Amino acid sequence: MSPRGRDTAGGASGAKRAGVIPAYQAARWIHGVVERARLQIDTIVVVDDGSTDATGDLARAAGARLLRHERNLGKGWALGTAFRELLGEGYDELVTLDADGQHLPEQIPRLVHARNATTADLVVGTRDHLFSGMSPVRRASNRLSTRAISILAGARQSDIQSGFRLYTRRLLEGTGLPRGRFEAESAIIVKGVRRGFRVVGTPVELGYTDGRHSSHYRPVRDSLRIAMAVFGARLEGM
Repeated sequence: MSPRGRDTAGGASGAKRAGVIPAYQAARWIHGVVERARLQIDTIVVVDDGSTDATGDLARAAGARLLRHERNLGKGWALGTAFRELLGEGYDELVTLDADGQHLPEQIPRLVHARNATTADLVVGTRDHLFSGMSPVRRASNRLSTRAISILAGARQSDIQSGFRLYTRRLLEGTGLPRGRFEAESAIIVKGVRRGFRVVGTPVELGYTDGRHSSHYRPVRDSLRIAMAVFGARLEGM
């Protein structure tokens, strides 16, 4: 298999591409997610973020390269660990998806196609067309946070919170690697837009719409983290 990964969208970008899956206590899903992701991209890196179950062993058995944190540091730090290693190896595009099966690996070509068609620096797999299938609280949270963060970024975005993304080397070198927990993904959009990078969304389908049963998101604490991070990113990006 080519180290550049399959361009499943039929484009010809020639980018050296890898997939990144941050994972915590994901033994129930990780093997299947990795197997399906490897049908789309040759190199899949799983960051086991301090799991105490068999997440790491199952990811490796499915063919992923495994990186591991000895304790749980959070999604942003997990992404940063993988990004640092892969950028150092010359990868140009990094596709991120969650470990719990909500993000369908078969939808990766949509991200790749959007990147090839628009030359965007960051492509977000958007879910706003599916918000009606979420619980009222989750739906309201997503819509309000997207609207508020779009204002801070200075550009309309349709789904800030989605972690199904394609990052380019150019964006990551211009904004810095993610860190922290769930707030990292919101902050990088604000910083990216404020610094002139092009961020686009493309609609994707999901394995299931409301991910509360598998989420490690803590509503009060993580919402406060996101608010603080995006205000900080707004100031950094000025």
